[in-house]
Amino acid sequence: MTATLALIPDSLAFSFMAGVPPQVGIYATICILLVITLLGGRPGMISAAAGSMSVLMLTLVKEHGIAYLFAATVLTGVIQYLMGVFKLGKVMRFVPQPVLTGFVNALAILIFLSQLRYLADASFMMYVLIAAALLIIYMLPRYFKAVPSPLVAVALLTVLVWALGISDVTRIGDIAAIDASLPSFLLPDIPFTWETFFIILPYSLSLAVVGFTETMLTQNLLDEMTGEKTDKDREMRGQGIANFIAGFFGGMAGCALVAESVLNVKMGGRNRLSMLVAAVFLLLLVVVLGDLLALIPMAALIGIMLMVCIAIFDWKSVFKMRSVPASETIVMVVTVASVVLTHDLAIGVIVGVILSFLIVLLQKSFKSGSLEG
Repeated sequence: MTATLALIPDSLAFSFMAGVPPQVGIYATICILLVITLLGGRPGMISAAAGSMSVLMLTLVKEHGIAYLFAATVLTGVIQYLMGVFKLGKVMRFVPQPVLTGFVNALAILIFLSQLRYLADASFMMYVLIAAALLIIYMLPRYFKAVPSPLVAVALLTVLVWALGISDVTRIGDIAAIDASLPSFLLPDIPFTWETFFIILPYSLSLAVVGFTETMLTQNLLDEMTGEKTDKDREMRGQGIANFIAGFFGGMAGCALVAESVLNVKMGGRNRLSMLVAAVFLLLLVVVLGDLLALIPMAALIGIMLMVCIAIFDWKSVFKMRSVPASETIVMVVTVASVVLTHDLAIGVIVGVILSFLIVLLQKSFKSGSLEG
């Protein structure tokens, strides 16, 4: 339930980034979560509409319309399913550790930066509520652990803002109107021609690769956190089917989300039941409790996301820079910089892998040159 609350502002924001109505991101998240609960390879990993993928959709929606986005989502699912069938999950074995560290650190920075948009022209009370949320999140577990502290923070601050009639704070309802309706099956309203296929193919390939990269890296991170080894190829097949179905229910393509997945696992949600609860709770919030959802102050959700930033950032990589080889630090920093500058996790990972490869080649050539000398 805590992970679901963290999903809501992201789903809305990612919809805006893709240039589509807010319910598109919500529908995608519900469909993907329900399917991946049954078919995914990594229990406890939260998959939903993703910012790294929504950036790629904007041009398609602007130039051809939202129906083409739904078709591209369906094709993305087919491509990702084939990635799983051909066992491309093995590719992630070749991603060096400094690149993985850079990926996680960059993601923490991006999440932090994404929260700043809610603080533009924010009132003093907004900052007070954020501080209160963080205080509850970090202090409550010392005395009470039966309910996740972020969930308590959301409930308490929502009641407080409503009871005191505090008006100068942003609520979820201020960001977007929540469409309280169930997603329904639809066929994309497009001409089924080769011309259409070649319009959506480049977008679907890009979406599939970005989704594959972010999902596999998230799965690596969760496997390390839990000490488990899970099936990456099964996860990709499940992601493919999930996106395929989401496209027929008015959703956009999505993938695993690092922040929400880490939050879910840290709160104790390490099995498939946590994924199912997240999906059903989001469905209930939107369809049944839409008015209540609109009252939740953004300050509470910002507090949760700041906690996630602090939790996933690899602080050791900063404080122990002098004790690791300079080449590893360079690769990590370049990966972080590439992701932050482009806002694209896949590009950052590719840059980091290429740089690691070049450094290894240079080191080998230097050693062979020294031996010959």
